[in-house]
Amino acid sequence: MTAMKLNEVRKIFTGAAAVTAIGSCSDISESPEQPMNIIYIMCDDHSYQTISAYDRTLTNTPNIDRLCDEGYRFTNSFVANSLSGPSRACLLTGKHSHKNGFTDNRDRIFDGNQTTFPKLLKENGYETAVIGKWHLGSEPVGFSHWDILDGQGEYYQPVFICNGDTLLRPGYVTDIITEQTIDWLEKKRDKNKPFCLLVHHKAPHRSWMPDVCDLGSHDHVEFPLPENFEDNYEGRPAASLQEMTIEADMNTAYDLKIADKDGAMIDPEWRWTLGMYRGGTKEGERLRPGRMDHEQQEAWNSYYDPIIEDFRKDSLEGKELAEWKYQRYMKDYCSVIKSVDRNIGHLYEYLEKEGLLENTMIIYTSDQGFFMGEHGFFDKRFMYEESFRTPLIVRLPDRMERKRPGRAETSVYGPNFGKGDYDISEMVQNIDIAPTILEYAGVEIPEEIQGESFLGLMKGTSAKDMKTDTGKGWRDALYYHYYEYPGEHAVRRHYGIRTERYSLMHFYHDTDSWELYDLKNDPLQMHNIYHTPEAAIILPDLMKQLHELQMLYEDPIQ
Repeated sequence: MTAMKLNEVRKIFTGAAAVTAIGSCSDISESPEQPMNIIYIMCDDHSYQTISAYDRTLTNTPNIDRLCDEGYRFTNSFVANSLSGPSRACLLTGKHSHKNGFTDNRDRIFDGNQTTFPKLLKENGYETAVIGKWHLGSEPVGFSHWDILDGQGEYYQPVFICNGDTLLRPGYVTDIITEQTIDWLEKKRDKNKPFCLLVHHKAPHRSWMPDVCDLGSHDHVEFPLPENFEDNYEGRPAASLQEMTIEADMNTAYDLKIADKDGAMIDPEWRWTLGMYRGGTKEGERLRPGRMDHEQQEAWNSYYDPIIEDFRKDSLEGKELAEWKYQRYMKDYCSVIKSVDRNIGHLYEYLEKEGLLENTMIIYTSDQGFFMGEHGFFDKRFMYEESFRTPLIVRLPDRMERKRPGRAETSVYGPNFGKGDYDISEMVQNIDIAPTILEYAGVEIPEEIQGESFLGLMKGTSAKDMKTDTGKGWRDALYYHYYEYPGEHAVRRHYGIRTERYSLMHFYHDTDSWELYDLKNDPLQMHNIYHTPEAAIILPDLMKQLHELQMLYEDPIQ
């Protein structure tokens, strides 16, 4: 693609080159000599439904909302492949999965030799660091400092690999990642250089283990069942073949912590969860060693033991059991989010105290969306909206004047909250993060990057005047491709296109089915209209657009 050009780039040398962009899209400031820093915060599986800046129905996230109040809320933010490792590879490279080589999580190792935005920033004088979840199989490349969780990571007493050294750190993972983040900002970075810091939280990844101080924080809430919780998947064969429903596939022991002390209620194949939730091992049984210290274990048992006892007595079945599982899932998940939000507040306080808000862009997002019971699902993977969409909030430095690109009084999420709320409704994707950061830093965007910088959208450039690889203004359609099948949850491989109104997807490999949704009239995606007379009218154009995107991104047509 053709990189968006800045009108002027000025390099200021303060021990090492600090690159600052000045131009029509980057009207920065009265103080161009100050470096332009970047903090990118990404959670794992944080749904937009559980950020109160998007939806106040389920929980409250005041610290994340503050970023929104002082920044921009993207109301149409999506991923290219709704799965953790592939999403992270798309972020780093600005390329779709088939181009960066990390298509799924099955024994893949990210190719660190390819171009990534942290490498480019480091080459242009930036201090670069990643702290938290990496989940790409390889050691990070292009970072001055890296301190990553071992594999998926644990919620309690997690193991980190810090610049090659393995360390077990006591405490709760979200707190520890924030502590290490602030420690790097305060003590370990070269303060003569601008920095780009990636803060990657494990939370709220399955199995949603809250910090002990947050246990029961949402027990007072009766979560409303999604309208399509009892979906029967009529007309959607691929949806009927998945294995990710709360009713049938959410495990009471692993997912919902019903791990009684004697293991009498646990299926034999899940018996290892006793070690996960009860600690220690039993002779002759293959159990994981406990992660919690004595105090944490006592608090955990005090909270979950009564829940386990009530579950044993009630002997729930059918619809009652499914709804109970949904309530437990939501209570645990939202309690984990409480810790995330609190730690965002701690980091924000540090940045404010140190005067770093003046010259630091802060991005908050998730590696993809997540189902909160919609269609009866948990997890992600599908191109359906709850999985495909991801939250995206960007706070620009205090010294960059905000320009409102158009404020929506209402959105798909409900009313616009707070007079500081600036909505951007253009469709953006996680492949756009890398070029946006590079443009903000004044670093040239390589031709191989497939995403587009959306910095201009935040600075007031209209969508039709944005310069992109198509030369037609900002994009009007998104491309998606999911690969991990056969695999966990049995979601079939599929690719598709989403426009402002329609979502078209093709499931392939050991199946061959198409689904088409009119998002205006069917936002819950319950009615596949692919075989209807209406579809016969709109499909030719959609198919043409789909093939054009596949050619643009050089993805072989399936």
